[in-house]
Amino acid sequence: MPKLNIAFFGTPELVLPILEELQSADLLPKVIVTGKDEPQGRKMLVKKPAPKIWAEQKNIPAFQPEKINAQFLEAFKKYDIDLGIVVAYGKILPKALLELPRLGMINVHYSLLPKYRGATPVESAILNGDDMTGVVIQKMVYELDAGDVIEKEEVRIGEKETAPELRNRLNEIAKKLLVKAVGKIADGTASFEKQDDNKATLCKKIKKEDGLLDLADDPIQNYRKFRAYYGWPGTYFFMERNGKKMRIVIKEATFKEGKFEILRIIPEGKKEMSYKDFLAGFQR
Repeated sequence: MPKLNIAFFGTPELVLPILEELQSADLLPKVIVTGKDEPQGRKMLVKKPAPKIWAEQKNIPAFQPEKINAQFLEAFKKYDIDLGIVVAYGKILPKALLELPRLGMINVHYSLLPKYRGATPVESAILNGDDMTGVVIQKMVYELDAGDVIEKEEVRIGEKETAPELRNRLNEIAKKLLVKAVGKIADGTASFEKQDDNKATLCKKIKKEDGLLDLADDPIQNYRKFRAYYGWPGTYFFMERNGKKMRIVIKEATFKEGKFEILRIIPEGKKEMSYKDFLAGFQR
């Protein structure tokens, strides 16, 4: 494989296995572009994004631009990039940047495009009760997830699989698929399959309030929401006692004999407990 100057764009910790795979394949990025330092955890301490820490450990330059502006583009040009790789970066990239790398820019997307273009393909597949999903490596264009497909792999969604579990499993596929795609691009053997825009579906951004459940709703849909929103934003409901509403966060649940069964919860202001024990005390 010809040696490539690669720029990597990504922000969450999810991308670290992909960066490790690129290094193992002798595709170590020349520069990394990531999000800004953000407050994290209960104490809201400002922390560097995981890719920045990784870049520092490898002595790779790391950029954290607030905006992809003319100043950033001038700095980026100096690296003479052949190929840009984007994985969950979190910003819309301008056309001027997409056109800079000699071989263009490619993106890892966690659905079978053109289905679920947008930011929440994993959650959307679970919410809609899909049996199958997958990973696509696509060539980036200045239109949301509309570029030609270079590589794809389909996988079955587990009946009890949560979004974080599914995303991690897809990531294991993605890192191999990405290296394969980069190799073909470098060798000039990559094929580019156009998407059928008529079959495109968009997935919505998730808001914190999306995690609110009505326990009287369709039980299978409530279970899908629990799985899709597991971790963030999480699922919760309210119970009333002595005229006061109490927020109940669901930590563990299952779907059994046609019923959405809540197993463990965190009641507002209390520690995690079994839902059964909570109800026994609540009804006294």
